[in-house]
Amino acid sequence: MDESGRAPLLSFQGVFKYYGAMAAVDGLSCDIQPGEILGIGGPNGAGKTTLFDVTSGLIPASAGEIVFDNNVITNMSPVDICHAGLSRTYQLNAAFETLSVRENILCASYYGPRNVFFPKLRFDRASQDLADEVIEFTGLEDYENDIAQDIPILQRKLLMIASALATRPKLILLDEPVGGLNVDEISLVMDLVRRMHRDHALTIVLIEHVMRFLVALSDRVMIMHHGSKIYEGSTEGLTKDKTVVEVYLGEGAARRLDHIIDEELHDGRHAAS
Repeated sequence: MDESGRAPLLSFQGVFKYYGAMAAVDGLSCDIQPGEILGIGGPNGAGKTTLFDVTSGLIPASAGEIVFDNNVITNMSPVDICHAGLSRTYQLNAAFETLSVRENILCASYYGPRNVFFPKLRFDRASQDLADEVIEFTGLEDYENDIAQDIPILQRKLLMIASALATRPKLILLDEPVGGLNVDEISLVMDLVRRMHRDHALTIVLIEHVMRFLVALSDRVMIMHHGSKIYEGSTEGLTKDKTVVEVYLGEGAARRLDHIIDEELHDGRHAAS
């Protein structure tokens, strides 16, 4: 619990994931509070995406416990975890490639929020209304009838976020949501994440190598290395941590990041509302 006595929405308790003798996630513990944005950084191979895979049920944890919304989800299926209110995006642009943008989001809005034991021949009105709402919210109106495999990379990123939103999550995991995007596109996604947090009251955990994006959005940052947590704390303290500078940022990047933190946090743009 935090200082106010609130239980965390998501809690990792000594989580391990082994591949043979290698610990991709090495005894990680961390709590995420309701309404928080936690940013996760670290070098390639640090175990960040593996942590998301274990959390979302894509692969099983080797040991430890994951608790979401007061329920142990460690051994639950991805479908059950999604229905419990935890959704995610992926590094690669995952979608039903031969379906349209709207059809992708309709699948998420119909199957994502609940169990559907006997699917109907048509999507119900509630699912269609939810899909319309999400398409407008993510700015995909001009692409909704396009086939997913044909749309540009930014819209593919937005489609994954839209599909995750259409499951009505309490918490969303964003895995490198701005990887491969240009500066203007990064700013657009940054604004979208802020609106998701503000308008949908979402708790968000995001992985990102683009440090401007990470520090501008995150209430708190965790840095991973070799499967372990080497830093957890404020964005302001990130560049002051000797281990983080040595194994991840480097002296030059740390100095540049200091300027970014000053610009993004101290001028009020960090506020989501």
